[in-house]
Amino acid sequence: MGFNCGIVGLPNVGKSTLFNALTSTIAAQAANFPFCTIEPNTGRVAVPDSRLDKLVELVNPKNVVPTQLEFVDIAGLVKGASKGEGLGNQFLANIREVDAIIHVLRCFEDENITHVEGSVDPIRDAEIVETELMIADLESLEKRFDQTNKKAKGGDKEAITRLAVMTPVMEALKAGKPARVAAPDVSNKDAAREYKMLQLLTAKPVLYVCNVDEDSAATGNKFSEQVFAKAQAEGASAVIISAAIESEVAQLESAEEKKEFLSALGLEETGLAKIIRAGYNLLGLETYFTAGPKEVRAWTFVKGSKAPQCAGIIHSDFERGFIRAETISYEDYIKFGGEQACKEAGKMRSEGKEYVVQDGDLLNFLFNV
Repeated sequence: MGFNCGIVGLPNVGKSTLFNALTSTIAAQAANFPFCTIEPNTGRVAVPDSRLDKLVELVNPKNVVPTQLEFVDIAGLVKGASKGEGLGNQFLANIREVDAIIHVLRCFEDENITHVEGSVDPIRDAEIVETELMIADLESLEKRFDQTNKKAKGGDKEAITRLAVMTPVMEALKAGKPARVAAPDVSNKDAAREYKMLQLLTAKPVLYVCNVDEDSAATGNKFSEQVFAKAQAEGASAVIISAAIESEVAQLESAEEKKEFLSALGLEETGLAKIIRAGYNLLGLETYFTAGPKEVRAWTFVKGSKAPQCAGIIHSDFERGFIRAETISYEDYIKFGGEQACKEAGKMRSEGKEYVVQDGDLLNFLFNV
């Protein structure tokens, strides 16, 4: 199980350069003109996890499978996209398919790279994209409102729930706020289901990525400060990266070379690591592991998932015939030196159907189908 993030923003903010660096490919053409990315490019990258590396050292398996993160590089958006300007319709259709939005904002000045709006202003750029998404959402809801209202007056229970969800969302959009500020409480399962079925663009969680110049990669600059203030006000997240640096790092072959290069720039990790960590938090994702001589593998799950649900990530039969999960915490597994030692120390637990899996758990599922 992975998750899917759409890289969006105005033309020439560094989306394709970032995509190329993140996936270590040249699949997305990075060029200095709008709409160089016409079809969304999709790339999967291994999620770096130091815990997986330590497990591999300890177990020495024949095969190693990290969890993966999928990025989609989506064509640049311009004003009027909700009305079909530029590649607007295609942009909106592509973004509707992703789980989360990575909103790249240009936070660097470079007279050699044109800006579609004529100047560098990340807050204005963010608002242009947000406004187009909100307009598209509002139009989508208005088309469905009358029919839903009519059904609700007729006593249709689903329509009544849908109307109760749609009304505050429409009010928020009309006030210039994204749909997510009016999302129903997740404890109301019927309302949460209806909200999800609306497939609203501004319901998706957003991570702001400040693309700065190389000199500002470690400390940020006046532009990134503005973005972080905006993110904080919205309860959103933001990270600083330099797509130019990421592009250079991606070309280095060894981990040692990459580490030395980053260290010389005052950086401890790549932008990819920052984006993944922030993306995991954004979507409430965590990782559990399976480990044995044949394979050590990382699995992504949604925080709060119970053991049978996590078993189902491996195979639906595991969930359907779930009996129990033999469980060892990552800390104990490393401390005692593996599964057998943990068993002898009494650190392996037998957990049932109601067990909420914890980040880093090593699991072995017993099932009967």
